[in-house]
Amino acid sequence: MRRPGNPSRHVGILTELRQRAGFVNGILVYKILPASLWRDAEKAGVFGGTEADLADGFIHFSTEEQIRETAQKYFAGQDGLLLIAADKDRLGGALRFVASGGGALFPHLYGTLPLDAVVFAKNLTLLPDGRHDFAGLLG
Repeated sequence: MRRPGNPSRHVGILTELRQRAGFVNGILVYKILPASLWRDAEKAGVFGGTEADLADGFIHFSTEEQIRETAQKYFAGQDGLLLIAADKDRLGGALRFVASGGGALFPHLYGTLPLDAVVFAKNLTLLPDGRHDFAGLLG
């Protein structure tokens, strides 16, 4: 009799295959940035990226599953930040999911972020321990 194996492993493999084929869960991608940069973008009518984005040649985004780790790794202890959510369908072919050094697929926008693709821009509260509070912001 054949044993079924580890079903969670199969789900993980299926999820990765779907992501690699472009079927990434959720309709939103997320960006953390200083509120001052977002105010500048609102005045200009378009967001061209942060200094790091400009240096890399694309705008870095994260999925819902990735955004907390992104916040911890790159923005720990920083106040005055916003969480931007963009509708990935409105970004079209300029949004691509690219494997990071660790193999995870991260959304990269090759071009500017049109403001009409933004679903919301909300304050990202800094907690006393230096982490950010995502309660009520995702999903």
